[in-house]
Amino acid sequence: MAVDTTGQSVAKAAGDHVARGRSRGTGKSRGAAKRSLSTHWYAWAMVAPVTVVIAVIIGYPLVRGIYLSLTDANERNVARSIGVNQIPATYEFVGLDNYTDALTGSQFLGTLGWTIVWTVSCVALTFALGLGLANILNRRIAGRSAYRLLLILPWAVPGFVSVFAWRFLYNQDNGLLNKVLAGGGIDAVPWLNDPTWAKLSVIATNVWLGVPFMMVALLGGLQSIPGELYEAAEMDGANPWQRFRHITMPGLRSVSTTVILLSTIWTFNMFPVIFLLTRGGPGEATQILVTQAYKFSFEVSPRDFAQSSTWGVLILVLLMVFAAFYQRVLRKQGEVW
Repeated sequence: MAVDTTGQSVAKAAGDHVARGRSRGTGKSRGAAKRSLSTHWYAWAMVAPVTVVIAVIIGYPLVRGIYLSLTDANERNVARSIGVNQIPATYEFVGLDNYTDALTGSQFLGTLGWTIVWTVSCVALTFALGLGLANILNRRIAGRSAYRLLLILPWAVPGFVSVFAWRFLYNQDNGLLNKVLAGGGIDAVPWLNDPTWAKLSVIATNVWLGVPFMMVALLGGLQSIPGELYEAAEMDGANPWQRFRHITMPGLRSVSTTVILLSTIWTFNMFPVIFLLTRGGPGEATQILVTQAYKFSFEVSPRDFAQSSTWGVLILVLLMVFAAFYQRVLRKQGEVW
């Protein structure tokens, strides 16, 4: 009995000690949070409105979209009003059926394939052209400021204005491009009426819109590389290609990783170019994921809100996976991002 009593006493003491330790730990964390709030109250006050706005503008639609993707909601079974009559919602919860249908169907996979081709082509061409122009404008040439202004101009023009201008250029009957070709004895090209030409046309338009941003970002990166490195390499006998490979590209690595990531996300979701130029046509040839999600929600009859939400969630997941993979690759290369 004495042994049992001693054991119980030791266990009780240990329990009290652990409880006091937990209490002290909780108190310390609460005290640290309270001190941080009292010390940095101005920063918290400045951040709070932005946090609330983001939560309302982004958080609520995101949660609502995820919920709708788990239902069979469409135009016929959602809550709506007809005159003074209020019709309640009758859609039902279907779980992951919408995701299963999307991932096993040919439409999503086919659209995803073209979206990847579209994104990779646009980002690669935009980066190559932006890097080339940045290298040219980084040199001391006559009229450099004027060239910079002209090359940045497409970025300053609203996107929908630029797309409408390109649509006029691509017009098969009266477009400027076919007028020039006709002057050379070449037949008119169906820029937006043939699937292959339409894909090339939307890529060209998006590249034209994206080059200024890429050029400005890379030009800033080039100007941050010390000129002494080039002088030393030239004195050591390095040719232009070697200087570009061993000085320019490593010096632009941090800038390049950021602009490539941003350009990939923007291009993957580039709604205006596809929608305003071809509306996904001819047929479904140029339809990308985001325009197809829009079509489900606003163009088909009955409007399929559940399917549209499903595609939107899948787009978000794909971009998050890409960003995580991209970050992991950069870390393996020694980049901190």
